Amino acid sequence: MRQGITDAVKHLLIINVLMFIGTMAIGNGESFYEWFALYFPKNLMFQPWQVLTHMFMHGGVTHILFNMFALWMFGTAVEQIFGWKKFLAFYLLSGFGAAIIQVAFLYFQYNSGLTTLMESGISQTEIVSILNEGKYNTAWQSILGNNLDSFLGAFNSTMVGASGAIMGVLVAFGMLFPESKLMLIFLPIPIKAKYFIPAIIALDLFSGLTGQSIFSPSNTAYMAHVGGALTGFLLMYFWKKNEKDKYRWN
Repeated sequence: MRQGITDAVKHLLIINVLMFIGTMAIGNGESFYEWFALYFPKNLMFQPWQVLTHMFMHGGVTHILFNMFALWMFGTAVEQIFGWKKFLAFYLLSGFGAAIIQVAFLYFQYNSGLTTLMESGISQTEIVSILNEGKYNTAWQSILGNNLDSFLGAFNSTMVGASGAIMGVLVAFGMLFPESKLMLIFLPIPIKAKYFIPAIIALDLFSGLTGQSIFSPSNTAYMAHVGGALTGFLLMYFWKKNEKDKYRWN
């Protein structure tokens, strides 16, 4: 197995860095976010291409550094097994799966509040119109109570980052190299990948369902992490079952 950075990983790193530079250089980042971040589909800012472009966007230096380090560290090893074509397909599909799960979760939060408001006699057209003006009716507070924040947050959400796709890659790494030992920077205890990776996914699921952040910032799209991991697992399971352990695309 050759050492060093692999072709698909190298080009993904370049694209992510160029997108980050563009974000910082053009319009103080606002223009790039408006064009390429993934908005909630009911929001007028949503565009179909954002389902792809959001995974090449990042919210800051720390965000992109951690993601690109993980892409290099785990992606290189996985691409050496898959080949660049299959790795790229796997990466993008994991990113799409992450977006689908995150948006589905947001729809659940949004529809819960929308249904309650409509049952109180407010029309859907009026609600969506007010939300797309960047506002909300203060009367909604008495109707939705504590659910107002999640309702507004779902509609106004934006999603950026390669984390969902990288979670799929992380799952692939764990299934291909289960005995490899990994550790967190702030918890330098080596743990086998077959235990470490499921634990990380479980923490993301917990944070996504409860809203309680453990290690990541509170604005992290936890369900996107879960979605990317789930997609990666399903792809690995399907490919292994149907290709008799021949992972590589020639």
